[in-house]
Amino acid sequence: MRVLAALSGGVDSAVAAARAVDAGHDVVGVHMALSRNRAEHRTGSRGCCSIEDASDARRAADVLGIPFYVWDLSETFEETVVSDFLAEYAAGRTPNPCVRCNEHVKFATLLERGLALGFDAVCTGHYARIAVREDAGGGTVRELHRAVDLAKDQSYVLAVMGPDRLAHAMFPLGDVPAKDAVRAEAAARGLGVSAKPDSYDICFVADGDTQGFLRARLGSAPGPIVDSDGTVVGEHDGAYSFTVGQRRGLRLGRPAPDGRPRYVLSVTPVTNTVVVGPADALEVTEIAGEDVVWLAPDLPAREWTAAHVQVRAHGAPVSAHVRVTADEGGGGGGGGPARLVTRLAEPVRGVAAGQSLVVYLGTRVLGQATIERASRVERVEAPTGGVPA
Repeated sequence: MRVLAALSGGVDSAVAAARAVDAGHDVVGVHMALSRNRAEHRTGSRGCCSIEDASDARRAADVLGIPFYVWDLSETFEETVVSDFLAEYAAGRTPNPCVRCNEHVKFATLLERGLALGFDAVCTGHYARIAVREDAGGGTVRELHRAVDLAKDQSYVLAVMGPDRLAHAMFPLGDVPAKDAVRAEAAARGLGVSAKPDSYDICFVADGDTQGFLRARLGSAPGPIVDSDGTVVGEHDGAYSFTVGQRRGLRLGRPAPDGRPRYVLSVTPVTNTVVVGPADALEVTEIAGEDVVWLAPDLPAREWTAAHVQVRAHGAPVSAHVRVTADEGGGGGGGGPARLVTRLAEPVRGVAAGQSLVVYLGTRVLGQATIERASRVERVEAPTGGVPA
């Protein structure tokens, strides 16, 4: 196959490309220049797509003996990832920019360009696995699974790609036992990035100050922080810089009557108000998501399915029953936008609108949606009808 290897300048993508070469594919490396500031430099393990990263990617391609190109995708990145990040926070939601980047840049723009140029697949250094099997009718089912190394698993941020893009994706690192094995392999191959620090946090906020980034882009907007009974207990510089479940950085001037810590319960942009309260007020048992992506065509999405769901990139999976419904009211009989309805077996705290809700059956990813709302139902009954035994 002709394979387009996305080389970020890090060790993971370099080893993934090397494995694609070893597998006999015709591999071409490409580095995505996502920053508008061409002179931007990397700060330790913060930031990515800097001038150093482009140089490291080029050197890795030279070692592997593959052609290498740099594609300027900075405008696409700004329009689809950074702008979405700002708009979501301004709307009182908590976005996941890594999900949006995988959706719009790595497995939309990059893949579409690659296919147009005659490539068969895009290879990345993500930690996830793809399994291909035959279904009962003799057809082929392509499944997305968690990586063997659960500590590095990135299937949560990849679930948004959808079945069509999954058909053209390659994740050669999905079966490695640990990150140390990848670094050792890079060193053995003579790749200079073998000891390079991993990037973390939000790549376009290189100094790690997310609130400062939001303030610089959205401006200062002072408003009240109120308790659940409406009592003003503090002030903020912008409701957009708070997220549901947050405890640190509240700077409350009045302690809770019971002395317990308080957390952000909700953010209301219309009134520029942040509501805080006790931890147990964060517990939810039902979650509804929009913009549904279903990756399991062999499973009936509109029937209740016993599965596990994950509501944060590094969160623990929780037992639940899930169902996709086209009825906006949740009845399943309407023709409105699809919603992923989730009933949790136990309460979960700090579920924020805007984050991804990803459904798993074992290690397999069944689908995902963007969290729209979450609520607490005192008594949650396990759904009947259509639930596997």
